[in-house]
Amino acid sequence: MNRPSVYATRRIPSPGLELLSERCDVLVHQEEGPPRREELLQNVRGKDALLCLLTDKIDAELLDTAPTLKVVSSLSVGFDHVDVAECTKRGVYVGYTPGVLTEATADFTFALMLASARRVAEADAYVREGKWNIAWGPMMMLGEDVNGKTIGILGMGRIGKAVAQRAKGFKMRCIYYDAFRASPDAEKEMGVEYAPLEKLLAESDFVTVHVPAAKETTGMINEERLKMMKKTAFLINTARGAVVDEQALAKALREGWIAGAGLDVFQKEPLPKDHPLLSFRNVVLAPHLASGSKQARSAMAEMAARNILSVLKGERPSSWVNPDVEKTRSLSAVKML
Repeated sequence: MNRPSVYATRRIPSPGLELLSERCDVLVHQEEGPPRREELLQNVRGKDALLCLLTDKIDAELLDTAPTLKVVSSLSVGFDHVDVAECTKRGVYVGYTPGVLTEATADFTFALMLASARRVAEADAYVREGKWNIAWGPMMMLGEDVNGKTIGILGMGRIGKAVAQRAKGFKMRCIYYDAFRASPDAEKEMGVEYAPLEKLLAESDFVTVHVPAAKETTGMINEERLKMMKKTAFLINTARGAVVDEQALAKALREGWIAGAGLDVFQKEPLPKDHPLLSFRNVVLAPHLASGSKQARSAMAEMAARNILSVLKGERPSSWVNPDVEKTRSLSAVKML
C-alpha cells in the first residue's frame, strides 16, 4: 500500500511531524510565515491530508485543487478559516485541537490582566529607556489591584471556565455572560454569577473575551458597549480579533471611557505598523501568543497529527468538527493505513 501524502503549511513542534513522518510522506513549508496562496494551492494538489493553521484559508477553490484530500487538520481551536460545510459536502474530514491549549490561554489571560492593571509593559519600557532616575517614589507608576475585583467573562466555554477557576485564587467576584446559561448547580460549583451582557459590562473591573469567531460575535465589543464599561475597567481579549471593534476601542482609550486593555488578537495580523492601538501606553499588545507555551503547542501539534493518522487508519479522530461527514464518505472509504 502506498504511503499517504501530507502537506503541512508550517513547521510545528515535536512530536507532530515526527508522528506523521513515520507513516506518511510529508511535505513541509519551511519558511516561518505562512505559504502564499499560490504555493498553498500548488502543494496541496494530489495530497491525501493537509495540516494547516488559522492563517490558511481552506475553501472551495482549494478543495477543487485537491480532489484527493481526505482530511484537513488545523493546529488551532478555532476553525473559522475552514469552510466546514464545503468539506463535509465533499467527504473531507476536519480536525482541530481543542482542550489542550485551555490552561495556557487562561494563564495568558491573567498575564495580560496583571500586566495591564500593574503597568508592567510600561514599567519595563520606563527602565529600558533610562527614565528611572529616582530609586523609589510613593506615587511612581501606580496601577490597579486585581485581587478582590470583579471579573466579567464573555463566553463560559473551556477557557472561560479555566479563567474563572484562576479568578478564585485572586478572590475575585466572577460574573459571566454566555448564549447558553449554565445550570444553578454548575454556577455554584464554579463560583460564578450569570449576568446579562449590559450588566456585566457595567459592573466588571476586567472584561475578558472568550467567545468564538462567528457572525453573532463579530463587533460584539463596539462603541456602544465600550461606553457601558467603567472608566477604571480593562478590556482583555485572547479570543478573536473580530470580536472587538478596534476603531471604537481606540476612541474609547483616547477619550478615557476605559482605563486600558490587554490584547493578544487583532482584526488583521500581524498588526499594521500604523495601527492606532500602537500609540497607547495603557495597552499591552501581544502577537497571538495565548497558547504559546512549549507544552501547549507540543500537545496541539500531536493532536493535529493524530487527527490525520486516525482518519487515514479509518478511525474517528479524537477531535473533529464535522461528524456528519461520515454520511458523505465513510471512514472505510478514506482508510489508507
